[in-house]
Amino acid sequence: MTLLPGESDEGAELSDASETRPFTVGVAQHGQRLDRALAALVPEFSRSYLQQLIEAGAVRLRGGRPAVKPSMTVHAGEAGTIELKPTPQSQAFRPEPMELRVVHEDAHLRVIDKPAGLVVHPAPGHWSGTLLNGLLALDPKAVLLPRAGIVHRLDRDTSGLMVVARTRAAMDALVALIAAREVTRQYVAMAQRPWEGAPARHIDAPIGRDPRNRLRMAVVDLERHGGKAARTLIERLDSNDRGCIVRCTLETGRTHQIRVHMASIGHPLVGDVTYGGAPAAGVARQALHAFRLAFVHPVTQAAMTFQSPLPPDLAAGAQAWGLDYNRA
Repeated sequence: MTLLPGESDEGAELSDASETRPFTVGVAQHGQRLDRALAALVPEFSRSYLQQLIEAGAVRLRGGRPAVKPSMTVHAGEAGTIELKPTPQSQAFRPEPMELRVVHEDAHLRVIDKPAGLVVHPAPGHWSGTLLNGLLALDPKAVLLPRAGIVHRLDRDTSGLMVVARTRAAMDALVALIAAREVTRQYVAMAQRPWEGAPARHIDAPIGRDPRNRLRMAVVDLERHGGKAARTLIERLDSNDRGCIVRCTLETGRTHQIRVHMASIGHPLVGDVTYGGAPAAGVARQALHAFRLAFVHPVTQAAMTFQSPLPPDLAAGAQAWGLDYNRA
């Protein structure tokens, strides 16, 4: 199953079970890297999984000598064995009971109010304790769905509403609704610096990997760097000399979109050190909350609207700065 980018907490306990499988390098793999050849010979496992096994000494060539470099060249007719051991990635899709706030549930979907700190998908270095693991524990049938029915994501430290499918039909329909921009996703954000100018700003600025720091996203020039169109409507709710609080409506869904767009106009989010913000008013994480989610139910066609109150840390931060968010 394909994993999407994300983060979670480490700590997956591995099974001792393993399988030793013989292989012979074919003509088609002659002269290739070992990891690439194995990916063709053992196609049910990912190349990154196989690289881990090679580096762990689980691949042995003729004579029983271990192959320790994924980049080594192999030749037609070369034989060996591979011990297929569980890795954290191979065991990421396991149920883990956890408290999840379910604000709506029917036979087709759930709406979850995600707390800050909960990672949505497993990813390298963090393979357990994610929302996906919690969904698998909540509903055993979720294992039959790609990504346990998750159709969109929130960053680890962003709180708020997410819709999750419970059937494949609902999942496909929700993905189509999101692609057609027929799912309304609105956020409250607390940002640094007083708001100036018009009370509403429509930001139309493409986002891609920051060419100076590949661990971040940035507004980019598409003629010079890879990226995708990104549009956010930002509306001032309140502002004073300490900072501002705004409502953000996504028109596209790029990675870190609100965080990047707010930083690009000189208003990095409180607590968002990645994009130039700093902890303040008792808020240590990025001050971003998905407070409103609206869509037409993909099966019943009923209009669905959900709202989540600002979590205690952001509510206290706004109060400490004397900002009123109730117009959200």
